[in-house]
Amino acid sequence: VQLQASGGGLVQTGGSLSLSCATSARTFSRLSLAWFRQAPGKEREFVTAIGRSSSSTYYADSVKGRFTISRNNDKKTVYLQMNSLRPEDTAVYYCAAKETIMTFTPTTERDYNSWGQGTQVTVSS
Repeated sequence: VQLQASGGGLVQTGGSLSLSCATSARTFSRLSLAWFRQAPGKEREFVTAIGRSSSSTYYADSVKGRFTISRNNDKKTVYLQMNSLRPEDTAVYYCAAKETIMTFTPTTERDYNSWGQGTQVTVSS
């Protein structure tokens, strides 16, 4: 599965950004999708995931209440709406995908086998 992330940029503290990750996968509806991020000098970390059902969403504690993940199966795209951004949100954001069963949504990096190229998000203080 090929993934193409877009929407990163520079924003001030408290601002908002929206990321998108598009794929041409024929089996998009069977994919669980996630966003991870990697800050300079740090390991890549989980941000959020959405299962095959849009009602199955998971968030890292650090972004809960500020970020929202969603998916559009018709457009074969997953979105990440980021509000109330903080300098510590600065990172390269990666989208990831894996075909899963309906009742399981992975939240760890090793569970995903398809990755986008990453998009830079920079939050200035």
